[in-house]
Amino acid sequence: MKGITKADILKVRKTAGQDQQDALVLEEPLEIRLGFEKEGIRHQKSISVTMRTPGDDEELALGFLFTEGILSSLSQIQNISRAATRWPEAKENVIVIELNGHQELNFKRLERHFYTTSSCGVCGKASIEAIRVQGRFEIPDNTPQVEAALLHTLPGQLLRHQSVFDCTGGLHAAALFDKQGRLLMAREDIGRHNALDKLIGAAWQQDMLPLQDHLILVSGRAGFELVQKSVVAGAPLFAAVGAPSSLAVELATEAGMTLIGFLRNEQFNIYTHPERVILQSGL
Repeated sequence: MKGITKADILKVRKTAGQDQQDALVLEEPLEIRLGFEKEGIRHQKSISVTMRTPGDDEELALGFLFTEGILSSLSQIQNISRAATRWPEAKENVIVIELNGHQELNFKRLERHFYTTSSCGVCGKASIEAIRVQGRFEIPDNTPQVEAALLHTLPGQLLRHQSVFDCTGGLHAAALFDKQGRLLMAREDIGRHNALDKLIGAAWQQDMLPLQDHLILVSGRAGFELVQKSVVAGAPLFAAVGAPSSLAVELATEAGMTLIGFLRNEQFNIYTHPERVILQSGL
């Protein structure tokens, strides 16, 4: 199965051990490079290295470039390829996005953004202001409402599509649902941000953005960066099986997004914009 390897382990039950094999999630680095033209000469620049589960790498790269505000249109892209490397076995871990013609790219701004993100070296207000500047789509007030009963069905649908998680128990997942509660696509990765980038990248490739008639569900917590990526993609509803962070709630409030946490066991909390969820009266 894609994304899985095997390891010999010693399984201990109480005080007795037994040799057996266990399934492990694959984890390998993916370097994302941009190819661009400057003064008539083609150049390549590495802009990110992420630890990911191999598979859907093109979607991951596209989702990352879109949600980080680097690219805004597929028409900017000439082609996508794997880079030649000194070590042939590493070829699958380097992806190159070649851009059309001459395009202005502010690499200093990109470097500052990625460094501060990785070290959490920005304050909340500065982060939200940055998102306001790079946001692609406004979330309109008239986006669809969903029934509470429908929301309760979503985690089970996602779990049934988590094939690698079933074997390893070690992957995060992100899923896209329509307003009728149908699961349209799901992506898995060892990194929760990567799973969402893969999902948004796939939606971008299929010309589904903005996601104004859709709901995103993630299998873990709802951190700021996951909400940020979903805001950039225009999703009006974001749900998580786990807890949201304070900054995620603040961003969702400002962006007009309905943020739902602890969606499991027939319960959930609505943290922002509850008007999109149809409830029965009483508890």
